[in-house]
Amino acid sequence: MVLDTFVGRSGISAFVEDQREREQLLSAMLAGFDEGRSKSFFCVVATVMGAREITRTITQAEAESAGKDVKSRSKALHALFDKIAEERGYNLKLRK
Repeated sequence: MVLDTFVGRSGISAFVEDQREREQLLSAMLAGFDEGRSKSFFCVVATVMGAREITRTITQAEAESAGKDVKSRSKALHALFDKIAEERGYNLKLRK
C-alpha cells in the first residue's frame, strides 16, 4: 500500500532533498531579511509553502528592496508572503 503523501509518491530520497532545499531557503531568509523578530515566521513559511514558491518570493523581495535596510527588506518579504498566503489560503501564524 502506497500512502498518498510526499514520501509515498516520491520516496524518502526526494523528501530528504526537499527538506535540504527548505533548510537552505530558511538560511537565506534569515541571513538576508531577519531584523531580529522574524525567525518564527520564516520557519513557518519554510514549512508551509513550497520551495519554488519561496524561491520566487525571495527573488522578488530582493529586487524590490535592493539597497534598503534590513527592516525594510524584512517588511517587503513579509508583505509578499502574506499576500501569497491570503491568495492560497495558507495559515502562516505560529500556533502556541
